[in-house]
Amino acid sequence: MSKYILEFEKPIIELENKIEEMRNLSDSLDISNEIGKLEKKVNELRASVYKNLTRWQIVQIARHPERPYSLDYIYLMTENFIEMHGDRSFGDDKAVVGGFAAMDGKPVMIIGQQKGRDTKSNIYRNFGMMNPEGYRKALRLMKLAEKFNRPIITLIDTPGANPGMEAEERGQAEAIARNIMEMSRLKVPIIVCIIGEGASGGAFGIGVGDRVLMFEYCWYSVISPESCSSILFRSWDYKEQAAEALQLTANDLVKHKIVDRIVPEPKGGAHRNHKESAENLKFAILDELKHLEKTDADKFLDLRTKKYSAMGYWEG
Repeated sequence: MSKYILEFEKPIIELENKIEEMRNLSDSLDISNEIGKLEKKVNELRASVYKNLTRWQIVQIARHPERPYSLDYIYLMTENFIEMHGDRSFGDDKAVVGGFAAMDGKPVMIIGQQKGRDTKSNIYRNFGMMNPEGYRKALRLMKLAEKFNRPIITLIDTPGANPGMEAEERGQAEAIARNIMEMSRLKVPIIVCIIGEGASGGAFGIGVGDRVLMFEYCWYSVISPESCSSILFRSWDYKEQAAEALQLTANDLVKHKIVDRIVPEPKGGAHRNHKESAENLKFAILDELKHLEKTDADKFLDLRTKKYSAMGYWEG
């Protein structure tokens, strides 16, 4: 049972707790029919709640502290992962992990933004907020993948790039911009996977690819709802309205051709079943790779140009 309960989950959790209590009594009482009825009610309630989630509620699920993070997915989806460190210039950014691995025997380069599970590990991982050396580390690994003709998989989960002065002094904007430019012309398949939060340039710095996959309870936007509310209204009180206006969910982004494929999550969200979430993502990645590997290496730049030119819409 999750220790962290979202407000809209409380009626579901209360019923689940009641079922658990009844199961403990089932050794002495025959209440299997009552348990069955309650289980049916829980399933119906969960389906109803998750079918009608607001955009702000989806943002909350994406931030759930028990959601699987990049390293969880890497160890659940791949074999023989060899983590690689450092940008060969300044240092090793712990907010990003990456290295060669095998996925069902297929060699890949996998790179992901990594958060921590508690205060100590979050400080170590800088809450998943990459510094310039993190983007340069990621680019170094991508160039290595291109050299050995390995497909690249990136896992996005960040509240944004590190906004500190030291990051700006070391060239944060240049590092992100260079990654965007270089990723657009790499001659190997790139699959981008949004597994949690996808905020601003912090996400897009490893987010240029041939196919963009997104879990159904994630968000991806140029700005977080809180920051948007703060800029427009000088207060966080309008974050829910901001989330609606930003259209930052998977369904919204598929409509705008920003995301290509929605990856289903277990009932109640990825935090409820890490293994099933990883299996769903792995299936989607391997399915996409099957098609991308037929593409001629010299065509990737043209195809990415067309893909990103077709995103969104504008009115003259």
